Amino acid sequence: MPPQVEVRRRHGLSGGATFLFALAAGAAVGNLYWSQPVLGVIADGFGITVETAGLLVTVTQIGYAVGVFFLVPLGDIIDRKVMIPAFMLLSAVMLGVSAFAPSFPVLLVTLALVGASTVSGQLLAPLAGDLATDEQRGRAVSAVVSGVLLGILVARAVSGIVTDLIGWRALYAVVAAGMLVLAIATYRHLPQLEPRARLCYGTLLASAVRTYLTNATARWLGLIGAAAMATFTLYWTGLTLLLSGEPFDLSTTQIGLLGLVAVAGAIAAQQVGRLYDRGLATPTIGIGLAVATVAFVISGLAPYSIVAVIVSTALYSIGVQPVLALLQTRVMSIDPAARSRFNTMFVVGNFIGGTIGSALAAALWTLGGWPVIMLAASLLLLPALLIWTTQRGRSLAA
Repeated sequence: MPPQVEVRRRHGLSGGATFLFALAAGAAVGNLYWSQPVLGVIADGFGITVETAGLLVTVTQIGYAVGVFFLVPLGDIIDRKVMIPAFMLLSAVMLGVSAFAPSFPVLLVTLALVGASTVSGQLLAPLAGDLATDEQRGRAVSAVVSGVLLGILVARAVSGIVTDLIGWRALYAVVAAGMLVLAIATYRHLPQLEPRARLCYGTLLASAVRTYLTNATARWLGLIGAAAMATFTLYWTGLTLLLSGEPFDLSTTQIGLLGLVAVAGAIAAQQVGRLYDRGLATPTIGIGLAVATVAFVISGLAPYSIVAVIVSTALYSIGVQPVLALLQTRVMSIDPAARSRFNTMFVVGNFIGGTIGSALAAALWTLGGWPVIMLAASLLLLPALLIWTTQRGRSLAA
């Protein structure tokens, strides 16, 4: 159990609470990605094809999208001291059941429920914004968002390594135990907060869609976020295809270790919160998009150089992850009374973008391999750069 954390200080959100929020958010969202690198192992265990096992990723992501849209807005009307730990506890139970799933259909159902219940990370980010002072809000929210990004990267990187050591069932059992500990910790240390809105559930969901569609800032930020997330899933899905084939022929463990290069991006995302608090979010977003584009060019021009791959992965992560963190922080500053609703729509948009990126990866790989994927990623960022160029002094300005 972590040490006692003072969640709300006289001067806002404490450092210990920020760390707890980031850790819990990262662990929650990371649950979506444990199965991706080990689909072959799971397929062998159930005697099915890898293509069939890939349905696990699909149902988990669909469950998450459903959970984000239908559950996260409740953060504006329900006490999150109860809501967040309850979702984490449900996720722990479903992960535990997954570890002992007797058949593939059962595993499909349990992982779909893991996806739907692992939305606590998207509730903790708006909560950090509520608890932080105006002067520290950018740092606090960016730290939690970077925790989410780090959770995704770590889960994908270490899943294969841990599975090689103890098996995928034991992996899920360990993750379930970790989520149980975090559920208890968050319940103990979250403050009790009054709901910020008095709305019925149907009105709440309609309000989430309406406020997003009628707010120009939210729309532009959402479009940039969707484009950036499309490149994120396109890049990482394509990178696995690149490294697992000739001339690299890397194992799952080796690919996971190389993926840890992207941790630099998560660290950068955590630090850019200070720039947000200083009013520098908009120029930093533009710089991040430009750096990500440079990474695509470097890797696309030298597709069979491991040095180019490592450099581009580091550059891309340092570019795109701060962009995603700053966009989400900015979205949640639009209306403090509707942070969960604005965050819901932003994350749903990111999910749509990520789905497009994943779908493009396999088709583009067949079409022309890694250089074509890098070209497509560059083209996906063009609308984001255009929006930033035309709106940086208007709708995007904080």
